[in-house]
Amino acid sequence: MATQEFYIRNASETEARGPFTHEHLISLAETGQITKETLYYDAGKEQWTPISDNAELTAVAFPEKAALKLKGKTKLKTVNLPDSNAAPISVDDMLAAAEGRTPDTQDRLDPMIARERAAAIGLYACIVLLVISAAALMLPSIDILTNFDPLALLQHPLALLGGFNLALALLLILQVTQAYPFIRFSAALGVGLVGFLLWSQGQIMPLAAFAVGSAGLYFCTVFVNFVGIGLAAGLGLAGMLGYAFFALTT
Repeated sequence: MATQEFYIRNASETEARGPFTHEHLISLAETGQITKETLYYDAGKEQWTPISDNAELTAVAFPEKAALKLKGKTKLKTVNLPDSNAAPISVDDMLAAAEGRTPDTQDRLDPMIARERAAAIGLYACIVLLVISAAALMLPSIDILTNFDPLALLQHPLALLGGFNLALALLLILQVTQAYPFIRFSAALGVGLVGFLLWSQGQIMPLAAFAVGSAGLYFCTVFVNFVGIGLAAGLGLAGMLGYAFFALTT
């Protein structure tokens, strides 16, 4: 019966309308265009019959609506009653809760605040790595730097790279984070320049140490989460200190 179609008409009409499906009849009933007295053509009986004579069709087109019942008033038990003995909450308390600095919220640190703290740690890590790399690159050529001989400086590009890193460290100390792209450039340039010079001299260990340090420096400007910053800073510090040891002791 789900696919059955119906033709309908009012008792006073001679022309039939249709064909209609059950869904159409329901829609017509809801809009008041048909009633239970509307005639439909019963193909089995081959005659026009009121819809009310067909219990199944009546139930489909005119379903009984459940009567609305008013629920009795329920007394709600309030559990969040204010404690008259509790100290008032201050603005500092709310900020501490938002930043995860209270015993109840220390495991729910706001993601934005967490990213800001991780970025701050990354900034300080970059400063330390840049200073170490600048010292390791510049100190072996300190005599040339103090004499400031441009021709001699051109023959010691590592000293120039060290000076560039020192300038970047000073910018970060002044909170100029726009220097991050230049730090990434310096890290990539350093791997290529220092790597070429050390490779040509057969110094594989210093090369590996500087590459690890430069990678750590690079990713300290990228990560904004504690795990990433911790790994990048740890690798960068180990690599740069290792290169500084080779550069300043050999």
